[in-house]
Amino acid sequence: MGETSRGIEWPTLALLLVCYGVWALSVTWLAALWLPLGIFAASLTIAQHSSLTHEALHGHPFRNARLNEATVFVSLGLCVPFRRFRDLHLAHHVDSILTDPYDDPETNYLDPDVWQTLPRWVQRVLIMNNTLAGRMVFGPALGQFAMMQEDWRLIRAGDRDVLVAWALHLIGIIPVLAFVIWSPMPIWAYLIAIYMGFSIIKIRTFLEHQAHERASGRTVVIEDRGPLALIFLNNNLHAVHHMHPSVPWYKLPDLWARNREKFLGRNQNYYYASYRDIFARHFFRTKDPVPHPIYSRVREPAE
Repeated sequence: MGETSRGIEWPTLALLLVCYGVWALSVTWLAALWLPLGIFAASLTIAQHSSLTHEALHGHPFRNARLNEATVFVSLGLCVPFRRFRDLHLAHHVDSILTDPYDDPETNYLDPDVWQTLPRWVQRVLIMNNTLAGRMVFGPALGQFAMMQEDWRLIRAGDRDVLVAWALHLIGIIPVLAFVIWSPMPIWAYLIAIYMGFSIIKIRTFLEHQAHERASGRTVVIEDRGPLALIFLNNNLHAVHHMHPSVPWYKLPDLWARNREKFLGRNQNYYYASYRDIFARHFFRTKDPVPHPIYSRVREPAE
């Protein structure tokens, strides 16, 4: 399928430059023109930067991993260290452990036995978090809290890689904070933009994976070609990405179009036509239970 990139991937590099440029305009000119417009535009660039960071950890736009890390070293979203995102996400790409409450670092499912021990109010919050509206409202805070809690535990246990990841991250947010402090956008407004940016990303991750006895049936395809697909860099074609993780974002639609029936057969037809369809079905309705419904049967080799 020609997955290995050759030379510089200019569409990704160009989009990186556009993203940083629009971000700078958002916190300066647009914020001065009308603050809500600046916040909204900044949130879109923060979401776009998250998608570009995902591209970087998968080997784009350069063949050199250090160069790719350098392209996203300044963290517009301030919250997630690149190297933690990289390590956790690549661990998530082992399809045989997808949705496993312990082994998949990106799952929202819980061990049913753990679920039974949670206070009722925590259960209610997590159930609301399994609606799209709840995921956009609560998801960024819940995800950040869980990651930082686990990383703090690892740092206290002596995990040097996690400590280095956070140290580099703190260096990388300095120029972002300095620029925002200098800009017309107040810090409180930028924090709102960050939260909105991660809320947008939660639209993509909301139902990327489902509990399914077959490993191949756990990853979705959302056949959307609208503005969200651009912000997500076609990662809505998620089953395609999982099968071909080194294919750059701008080649995924063609790969999908040429092999549509193959992918749908592979993922057991876990499919949505568009994000409009997802909003209509799940904005106020849960997509599935929080306790993993078939936890005892999901540990099988990837197909």
